[in-house]
Amino acid sequence: MTGIAAETGAPRSRRRRPFAVRGLLRGSVPYLLVAPVLLVIGAVLGYPLYKLVTLSFQQYGLPELIQRKGTWIGLDNYESVLRDEIFWDTLVRTIVFTAACVGLTIGVGTLLALLLVQVSPWVRVLLTGGLVFVWSMPPVVAVQVWYWMTNFENGVLNYVLTELGIGDYSQHDWYATTFSKLAMVTLLVVWAAIPFVTITVYAGLAQVPRELVEAAEIDGAGPVRVFRDVTFPILKPILLILTSLSIIWDFGVFTQPYLLIGASHLDATNYLMGVYVYIEGYGHSDFGRGAAISVLMLLMIVALSVVYVRRMVRMEDVR
Repeated sequence: MTGIAAETGAPRSRRRRPFAVRGLLRGSVPYLLVAPVLLVIGAVLGYPLYKLVTLSFQQYGLPELIQRKGTWIGLDNYESVLRDEIFWDTLVRTIVFTAACVGLTIGVGTLLALLLVQVSPWVRVLLTGGLVFVWSMPPVVAVQVWYWMTNFENGVLNYVLTELGIGDYSQHDWYATTFSKLAMVTLLVVWAAIPFVTITVYAGLAQVPRELVEAAEIDGAGPVRVFRDVTFPILKPILLILTSLSIIWDFGVFTQPYLLIGASHLDATNYLMGVYVYIEGYGHSDFGRGAAISVLMLLMIVALSVVYVRRMVRMEDVR
């Protein structure tokens, strides 16, 4: 019996090997497809990230820059940053700024996407064209246009508000206080980010089955109830992705606050994290301290990304 088992077992094991190899190859296909992208990302970002982390442990100012050699000081840069009250004030201000930007961007963008579904085709084309025009505008140009509109001397915004009878806004300075400065930056960032959200959500609305919407309307559900019970569950993964991307982008925004507020009007009371890194690293020529702040920002963004990935995995498991 043992001999027969051995004789019959050998062909079975030989027959199983091709299936096992085939299953192993089939399971490795996704990783092989992703490998080139990971290699490119590693080649492009790996070395700069390594230099950034290394620089954060060094005293690296103008003398070290000329000599091309920094002095190793360990965690002193991180201790200096974490003990700095300006860092914590800037972090809180940036979190509030990011929350305002993301909330307005997702909210207004979703409302505009719902509007695009309801309007006629030619109105939809006009609105989409305007959104694409805003989206394609470079940030530097957008800042110049926005500053021209809000200029206290001859700004269009002051003229329109005055002509509408809302109040006397002639010579009104929209950048007089810290709150108004950051409010103008918030509106500019939201204005530039809305097109991407609107177009993406509008594409997601095409996945909502029309028969479900009609059935809910026949049952007496209003627009809010239809959106909450039918549309929102289908759009939830898209909105989650857009929210995560918006948080990452708005948390490190630099061009809009630096140029709109102006280098001459920047101070510790209106810093955002992107501006704070630039001032500490390049303005004060303390590149090691600037690198330490950048690493801390990177860790915060990584933490946000981990939360996003976990939420997406849980949603896929529920499905």
